[in-house]
Amino acid sequence: MARPGGRSARVQEAVHTAVRELAEEVGRDALTVPLIAARAEVTPSTIYRRWGDLQALLSDVAVERLRPETPPQDLGDLRADLQAWAEQFLDEMASPAGRAYIRDALLGDPDGSNAGRCSAYAAEQIDVILARAADRGETGPGVETVLDHVVAPMMYRILFRPFGCDAAYARMLVAGVLDAAA
Repeated sequence: MARPGGRSARVQEAVHTAVRELAEEVGRDALTVPLIAARAEVTPSTIYRRWGDLQALLSDVAVERLRPETPPQDLGDLRADLQAWAEQFLDEMASPAGRAYIRDALLGDPDGSNAGRCSAYAAEQIDVILARAADRGETGPGVETVLDHVVAPMMYRILFRPFGCDAAYARMLVAGVLDAAA
């Protein structure tokens, strides 16, 4: 288990930064462990020891990039909050960068732990929205229900049928889950 902070954190940040910068400069397909190591000022063996291979490293970087940076908006109403979150989630995940991060997160994930982390990010955001609604006296579905009826269909469309991934689709899914819960 890596220490929270110290050299381990500095190495991770340097390597992650190198991956992001080099992907912008030379393209993702041109990335190599030696190239990343040189940019991060670490040895290739440091990367292999920590991540195992390039795909696992790209997966780790992708999972970090998929983590939300801010809590979901509080618009004062469950429907508005969940719609705003779903629209933003869909917009970010369906973008070319979002799709690349999803692909990388899943390709370097033989044990499913990265998928679990990404799922947990969405569940945490939904839980915040539902808890705020409950504090206001609003009733709504559970987190798992929202994951099953909003997030899962969006992810399927993003990965396999990318057309129609727009705000109207997100609003339709949210309306469906909230109307069913009412």
